Amino acid sequence: MDILHYAFMQRALLAALLVGLTAPVVGIYLVQRRLALIGDGIGHVALTGVAIGILTGTAPVLTALACAVAGAVAIELIRLRGRAGADVVLAVLFYGGIAGGVVLIGLSPDGTPANLTSYLFGAITTTSPSDLAVFAVLAAVVLLVAVGLAPRLFAVSNDEEWARASGMHVTGLNLLVAILTATTVVISMRIVGLLLISALMIVPNAAAQQLANSFRGSLLCAVGIGVCVSVAGTVASFYAGTPSGGTIVLLAIAVFLVAVVAAGGLRAVHARRHHTSFDHSHEHGPDCGHQTVPHGDHVDYVHDGHRHAVHGAHYDDH
Repeated sequence: MDILHYAFMQRALLAALLVGLTAPVVGIYLVQRRLALIGDGIGHVALTGVAIGILTGTAPVLTALACAVAGAVAIELIRLRGRAGADVVLAVLFYGGIAGGVVLIGLSPDGTPANLTSYLFGAITTTSPSDLAVFAVLAAVVLLVAVGLAPRLFAVSNDEEWARASGMHVTGLNLLVAILTATTVVISMRIVGLLLISALMIVPNAAAQQLANSFRGSLLCAVGIGVCVSVAGTVASFYAGTPSGGTIVLLAIAVFLVAVVAAGGLRAVHARRHHTSFDHSHEHGPDCGHQTVPHGDHVDYVHDGHRHAVHGAHYDDH
């Protein structure tokens, strides 16, 4: 592939792989807690960090990480202990982050830098070797923590009261999820962009929930979708000349729509094959006179063109 001949695309594809792995792993806990938009709020705060880095001439990745983590911790503490609703806190975080970034960027002697758009919406050509090294370290930490503490993080995200009764440090684990979210936002800002990263944390998980029946299955499916759309979107944006972030998110949404249609079709087929018949007047049994057909761990009876299986006090049509 000629795309691999370019060093900047090699870095972009590696960064896309890191994003595809980490974003769904963290996003599944946000979905469980019904905080799907928190990634957007933290992304807006990270914009202030990017502006500080540009204004002071320091690495925007590190300043964005510091601001994102601080914002994530603040919003989690306010959500847990404050009286304001989570939606109000998120709104304040949204607008405060954008306002701080805009004001600080305006103070820059050079005005708004040309590469600011790459932080907002992603750009495949802007991932430097130093950025990639930082992203790789951060991604490794996020994956180790999120996977290693998966049972506890799931318990807290699914039922805080049960987790607290079980002796878990709920506040600490909630703060950990917030910090993981902030770190994932910073990892993703060069590829997906600060304004779009929340979609890559949430949409693959939404698609996976249509196809899987367990937390583990949903997580593995979401990671697979995240990696595929991240890498494929980066490649497509190179050839089509489109922004990488928007391309990746549109692919993720397309996968979600396909998953919804496929899941609906599977449910319809299952309903037709497993239709419950409550008004079946004939009682089937070994001596009822109808043909029997072995079916897994039970026997179906052929009656009036249908195969009936005894399930408790009723019959199912197979």
